[in-house]
Amino acid sequence: MDAQTIRERVATIESKRETLVRLLERPDLGILKIDVSQAIEEIDDLIEEFKRTFPDS
Repeated sequence: MDAQTIRERVATIESKRETLVRLLERPDLGILKIDVSQAIEEIDDLIEEFKRTFPDS
């Protein structure tokens, strides 16, 4: 996998993060709130690691 493909995939993931944030704000989420929070944390970790690996992005 080349660097450009990785950049595109990370950008796609990053753009979907906001959907999870909005989902987290729903009062009827119940116990799934834990999973959504964890998904957001993992996306944030992925983005941080990506920026360390490709600082020019």
